[in-house]
Amino acid sequence: MKRVCVYCGSSDGKKDAYKAAARELGRAMLEKGLGLVYGGAQIGIMGEIANTVMDGGGEVIGIMPKSLADREIYHTGLTRLEIVDSMHERKAMMAELSDGFIALPGGLGTIEEIFEVLTWAQLGFHRKPCALLNAIGYYDNLCAFLNHTVIEGFVNTASRAMLMTESDPRVLLERFENYQAPVVNKWIDKENT
Repeated sequence: MKRVCVYCGSSDGKKDAYKAAARELGRAMLEKGLGLVYGGAQIGIMGEIANTVMDGGGEVIGIMPKSLADREIYHTGLTRLEIVDSMHERKAMMAELSDGFIALPGGLGTIEEIFEVLTWAQLGFHRKPCALLNAIGYYDNLCAFLNHTVIEGFVNTASRAMLMTESDPRVLLERFENYQAPVVNKWIDKENT
């Protein structure tokens, strides 16, 4: 594992603990010698993790579509900044450059991004770990909903288990190192239909 993609907000959120979680994850990545792939902004939670990894001498690759480059205030001090044409190109490049995916606290974009790569994993398009860093219980309600999708028969238990959840970034990165992607049969068994 060389690089981890971290999805997170371009806002700070209301609690200092969210920024603290970004810094803690950045330090944990540095300890493991992992580079960061992220959305490229210098503000919010995105800026916190990027600055932490850069301050520690780590590799930071930012990827941002042209349409957001001015609004999200792209970071000018990165190891590498890619300005791409679309969100689709951004997400594809982030996935290609990364060996795992973590969502820190964030909004709709953060949630959409982690669920897209999780869906790709479920469909067998990649075998990389996906996770939520559940800083101060930020993702508790989302995890409860995901458990509900299993109870209601829309998600199987193997697919649900593909999304790791941890509050400690060091524990999470240890789980990434030992991750073995499960074989998930997403498709309906035609013999039982």
